[in-house]
Amino acid sequence: MQAVGNTRERAQFIDKGSRLSIRCQCRLLKLPRSVVYYELTGETEENLEIMATIDRLHMEDPSAGTRRMADYVKRKTGKPTARNRIRRLMRKAGIEAVYPHKRTTIPGGPSGIFPYLLKGIEITRPNQVWAADITYIPMRRGFMYLFAIIDWYSRKVIAWELSNTLDVGFCLKCLHRAIMRYGPPEIINTDQGCHFTSEQWRKCVQTAGIRISMDGRGRWLDNVVIERFWRTIKYEDIYLKSYSNPLELEKGVGQFVLRYNTVRPHRSLFGATPEEVFGKQMERAA
Repeated sequence: MQAVGNTRERAQFIDKGSRLSIRCQCRLLKLPRSVVYYELTGETEENLEIMATIDRLHMEDPSAGTRRMADYVKRKTGKPTARNRIRRLMRKAGIEAVYPHKRTTIPGGPSGIFPYLLKGIEITRPNQVWAADITYIPMRRGFMYLFAIIDWYSRKVIAWELSNTLDVGFCLKCLHRAIMRYGPPEIINTDQGCHFTSEQWRKCVQTAGIRISMDGRGRWLDNVVIERFWRTIKYEDIYLKSYSNPLELEKGVGQFVLRYNTVRPHRSLFGATPEEVFGKQMERAA
């Protein structure tokens, strides 16, 4: 029998109610028995507070790396925090400093990285370009990840999804729902994160006939529409309310997105709401 996947994935095949003993199942899967009984522990309260602080500071200074972030956290909390600890918590939260990386060319499709297609393009209608991204959402106890898709022209949040793990599955679920409801856009723009360079994401997007566009490394302005939305939802809702559990968070995000789409006027839309602009333009196109 050939063992497939990493240790944690293989452990899921263990059936404690099977006629085979756990010892025998572990031997067949080439798996140490300790993995079956070990339960992952969550982050401490102190680490969760530091992660929430890092998230706020990253919103204020996206270019801060681990060294500067450690200094920021020390000034904010009054406690020195090791740089290695800051690095681990930033990685766990999916937070990376924005800065231009050294490069001479942009690899093409086979590497999973695609060129930026929006430079010089005039975006004149809904469903022409979508922007998608993932962000870290702190709660009173624990944290979640929020994935969202925004229509570039109207600023409407097309779809969103919460998850407690950084798995590409919840991104694909959200994308499927958006396409089913509104139809595929011409282009979808993301960063170069591992979710969007994965084979599953590329196949899903290309099968729908959507062209893939990706930000340059360190070029947060390339996806500025969704970056502004992250700042808006965090400062106007997440940080103020400090949700205590995933159910409250899901309800709160849903209410905020509804208000953002249908009630909140946007200066870039000359005082109209995203839903008004999106709906009118879609009616004209029909």
